[in-house]
Amino acid sequence: MEGLRERAVAAERNGAPLVRSAHLPGDVPAAAERLAEALGEGPFALVILFVAPETDVSALALGAQEVFGPVPVIGCTTAGEISAEGYTEGEVVAVALPAAHFHVRPILIGALADLDREELIGRLIRERDALARERPDWGSEFAFLMVDGLSTREDELASTLAAGLGPVPLFGGSAADGVRFRETFVIHGADVLRDAAVLALVRSDCRVRVFNLDHFRPTDQRMVVTEADPARRIVRRINAEPAAQEYARLLGKDPGQLDSFTFAAHPVVVRIGGKHHVRAIREVAPNGDLIFFSAIDEGLVLTLAEPQDLVGHLTDELAALGREREPSAIVACDCVLRRMEALDSQSIGAVSALLRRHRVVGFSTYGEQLNGMHVNQTMTGVAIYPPEER
Repeated sequence: MEGLRERAVAAERNGAPLVRSAHLPGDVPAAAERLAEALGEGPFALVILFVAPETDVSALALGAQEVFGPVPVIGCTTAGEISAEGYTEGEVVAVALPAAHFHVRPILIGALADLDREELIGRLIRERDALARERPDWGSEFAFLMVDGLSTREDELASTLAAGLGPVPLFGGSAADGVRFRETFVIHGADVLRDAAVLALVRSDCRVRVFNLDHFRPTDQRMVVTEADPARRIVRRINAEPAAQEYARLLGKDPGQLDSFTFAAHPVVVRIGGKHHVRAIREVAPNGDLIFFSAIDEGLVLTLAEPQDLVGHLTDELAALGREREPSAIVACDCVLRRMEALDSQSIGAVSALLRRHRVVGFSTYGEQLNGMHVNQTMTGVAIYPPEER
């Protein structure tokens, strides 16, 4: 392992990045082989694929399994990608963690609809113990989750994972399908799965910081969910009125004007643990119900929120991550509604430039996970800093 580390340090001094990334259009032939070539020489502890849903995901996963051999490969479909160029569309972004600095145990969590909470908690404890035994000299840990974004099981899953992970910080994102909301997939090796999640337990000699940010402030405008279908995340009535009609009235809009850009610009938040969290609206059903991205229930008090300047807020937050030392890389899960807000406000170029400048890679999601919570309209991720010199 020391020889491996020495070669990695030499490569980094010669310009090789601590965390590798590569990207290409999702429809190019032999995509896995070309990504492997662009990532450069390993060995790697983990390869992560963020895949545009138009891609032949099964062929890509099979090709990656063949190309990367014993290296674990995980991934998911997206609502847009974040590459070294910033925001992209229709691409595959690969991120590789070199074995010289990272040790990983990937865990497949299947059948989310029948999640066995106690079994999963026990499994996580055993996997954490094994990881600590394998690299007792490395002190940094984090967990990265990708989960079927149409499973409606993210809230329960995040809560269960937090119980099994203990002090290990978790971040993650819900796999997406552009803005179609038809089918979302996670990748585990050569398998492409629905109703599933994949969790990577990561141990490193690099300093890491898991973070979450959003740019909304609650207003004084409140409403109460008076009829809902929590299992399907549907709100039927707000303030005893049809949900979409009442939401539109509070905004001063016609219900026929409601669309994804409206929801991105005018989210609702709930207060949990002394902090407000977005409960993002996904779409309006044909009958006027509101379908949400995360857990909702009758009696819940929702507060309209207003955005701060997206570009200014992101500028400050990314600068804060590098205040003491610049991260070598940031792996991020960024809600699709943030991308839509940037597009609607004509600031997508500025946001993309910020992501590029701060070496952010990742994907646009249907929701984000932070420790024991499933949240919306945030960016959550991990900043990875160079290891201390020995």
